[in-house]
Amino acid sequence: MQQEVFTGLKKIPFLSKLSDEVLITLAERAKSVKFPKQTMIVTEGDETSSLYIMLSGKVRVFSSDDKSKEVTLLVQEPGSYFGEIALLSDEPRSASVVSLEKTTCAVISKSDFINWLMNYPEVAITLLGVLSEKIRHLTDKVRQMALSNVYERTVKALEGLAVVEGNVRMIHNRPTQQDLASMVGASREMINKIMHELTKGGYITLEEKSLIINKKLPSSW
Repeated sequence: MQQEVFTGLKKIPFLSKLSDEVLITLAERAKSVKFPKQTMIVTEGDETSSLYIMLSGKVRVFSSDDKSKEVTLLVQEPGSYFGEIALLSDEPRSASVVSLEKTTCAVISKSDFINWLMNYPEVAITLLGVLSEKIRHLTDKVRQMALSNVYERTVKALEGLAVVEGNVRMIHNRPTQQDLASMVGASREMINKIMHELTKGGYITLEEKSLIINKKLPSSW
């Protein structure tokens, strides 16, 4: 199992350039934890402070209010991680994380990670850059919510999820309309209308578990 953790750590950008010997010392501090589908891994407001390295599966990071209205911040897959902000502060969790399918994470406690980091301070500089990039991403998310309409946010979300395959862009394991609504801060009914019009216009094709973007999506609707 430690080999699986080591392989997962090797895929993390801010750790990937470290020597195998150094990564092994971090992998030895990790605990592999399996989460069933639809399990709440982290809850917003919790006082926990571990780092989670994704080894398999998929998770959704989101924030919610006291009326249970949710907004999805991002969807993460193997090769990514979450909980790093809690490593450097004593503040409660700023977002919730739920598994979208069976997920395995390497979990490293804050104390273990800080003790390891003190031995390899060069990693701290890279980690600061990673945190800056995350802040930039969240700032862009807020800007979209404030300055873009629902259609524009939906198009940006679809394009962000798509990967190029041949002459088209493809979204594998496409999100449900409710998932997409949560991503862009809209109602499912509004997303339904947008998806219907994009399908009707031949811009997208919906398959059982995927979505194909056939041509450039209109900039406005």
